[in-house]
Amino acid sequence: MMRSLFTAATGMESQQVTIDTISNNLANVNTTAFKRSRANFHDLLYQTLKAPGQNSTAGTVVPTGIQIGAGSRISSVEKMFNEGAIRVTNKTTDLMIEGQGFFRVQKDDGSVAFTRDGSFKIDNTGRIVTSEGFPLIPEIVVPENVTSDKMHVGLDGTVTVRVGNESQDIGQIVLANFVNPTGLESLGRNLYANTPASGEPLQGQPNTQGFGRIGQGELEASNVNIVEEMVNMISGQRAYEINSKVIQTGDQMLQQTNNIR
Repeated sequence: MMRSLFTAATGMESQQVTIDTISNNLANVNTTAFKRSRANFHDLLYQTLKAPGQNSTAGTVVPTGIQIGAGSRISSVEKMFNEGAIRVTNKTTDLMIEGQGFFRVQKDDGSVAFTRDGSFKIDNTGRIVTSEGFPLIPEIVVPENVTSDKMHVGLDGTVTVRVGNESQDIGQIVLANFVNPTGLESLGRNLYANTPASGEPLQGQPNTQGFGRIGQGELEASNVNIVEEMVNMISGQRAYEINSKVIQTGDQMLQQTNNIR
C-alpha cells in the first residue's frame, strides 16, 4: 500500500484540529478576557532508507541520505495570553487587569480558580463575586448601607467605599501570576486551574513588579483577531483540500496499477 495515503491522512487530521481550534476562537470573539488558542504540530518518525553520513561504495560519505517522512501530528494547543483591548464600561464593579496577573476566586467545592474576567457583581450578602457567584479571594464585602456606585478600586487593588463624607477601606485585591501561564488548565467559564506545567501561583499586590494594575470601570476584551483567524482558516482549509487530493491521487495510481494486464 502506498505510504502517501497514510501520510496525507495524518495531514487531514492535523488540519481538522486547526479548524476546530479556529472555530472556538471565533465563537468567543466577544467573550470577556477570552484568550485565543493556537494549534502546534510536529512531524512524525522518518523511515530511513539511507542514513546521512553513511559510507558509500566508493569509500566516500553520502552527503544527504534518504529519509521519508510519515506525516504530521498535533503536539499542543496553547493559550496565547497577550492582553486584549480595553473596553470602557463605566460600571464600578467591572475591573480589568492592565498587565500580568489573574484574579483569584473560590469555586463551590472550595478550590481556587483563576480568571482574567473582571465583570464582577455584588451578591445578596454584599460579596464581590463573578457572574457564576464565585467570590474573590480574599473576600471583599460591601457594607449594607453602601451602594456599588460609591465603591472605588485603586490601581493597587485597594477597595474603599464612601460612607457619608468619609472613605472606608473594605479590602485588598490580591492577584496571582505564573511562571508559565500557557500551562494552565482551561476549566471553561473563563476560569483556569494551575497544573505542574504552570507552576504554583505567585501572589502579589496589583501595580507592583510582576503584576498589572487594576482599572475600574473597564473590561478586557477577547484577544481574538478576526482577520488573522480568517486567514488561518483559509490556510487550514486549503491544506486539508490538498491532503485530500493526495489521497485521491494515490487511489488513482493504485487503480492504474490494478488495471495492468
